[in-house]
Amino acid sequence: MKLILPVEVADDLLPHLPSEAVVVRVDNEGNLDSDATDAEVYLSWFFLKSTALHKVLVAAPQLRWHQATNAGVNHILTPLYLERDITLTNAAGVHAIPIAEFVMTFMLAHAKQLPQLYTLQVQQHWQRDFQISELYDKTVLIIGAGGIGQEIASRAKAFGMRVYGSRRHPQPLANFDKVVGVNEWRWLLAEADYVVIATPLTWETKGMIDADILRFMRPSAYLINIARGTIVDEVALQKALQENWIAGAALDTVFTEPLPPDSPLWKLPNVFITPHCSGHSPRAKERSLSLFLENLTRYRRGEPLRNVVDKNAGY
Repeated sequence: MKLILPVEVADDLLPHLPSEAVVVRVDNEGNLDSDATDAEVYLSWFFLKSTALHKVLVAAPQLRWHQATNAGVNHILTPLYLERDITLTNAAGVHAIPIAEFVMTFMLAHAKQLPQLYTLQVQQHWQRDFQISELYDKTVLIIGAGGIGQEIASRAKAFGMRVYGSRRHPQPLANFDKVVGVNEWRWLLAEADYVVIATPLTWETKGMIDADILRFMRPSAYLINIARGTIVDEVALQKALQENWIAGAALDTVFTEPLPPDSPLWKLPNVFITPHCSGHSPRAKERSLSLFLENLTRYRRGEPLRNVVDKNAGY
């Protein structure tokens, strides 16, 4: 069995591979160190470029299974990729813990006025007469109650929050007070103090947080996006923030990344911007390799793989 492995982790994986495995290394530009025409397994690494992916597809016509290290795979499902009969598995769950912790950080920063407190410290100014609130008894709506959404819910529930969620196939879930279908979350916006976007980017979700949705949110509501920037209509969001339709937003992802220096979002006082880093963790590599090796064992045994992507649904 021949495998295509990223140069970043090939040596880490070698001691754990079956004895008959033959490894072809690939760099982040898609350059291979040997012949991959009969390779059937491909592990891609973080920040996969479509140009590199397409080089691998051309070089490996017999690929049968591709393990990605991202939960979102919209950048992988290109027309060229969809022409091939390749089983794609994603890394759902690998980044859930650090992202969930980041979401709680965003909510606490908003509730406890951390930006203002940092400013006061820099100014060496002792001021106490401003609004600080609690997360206790607040309501969070998590749009996308998958692996990441469920990790967020467990932490929010520990803070005493009411937790609502949505998913494609609604069902009761631990730590959620209510789970609704993909379109029903709109009717919960009027109750939400925090709205967290944790849904995959698909043709259905692209631009779904538009002016109408932002108008429907409470003026005191806070929007958090740790999914994909294009799920949000950025022009509408800027207007909503400038005109105080909502209280503010925390954005770990934006429409154009890196965020252009001239973007109005940089200077809005009610926006917390982070550089798409909520999933970063020193344990991401360990979890990614563990998932790949588990799926490799399943693949060799002919067992169902974990995290198989529905290419029609986009996740």
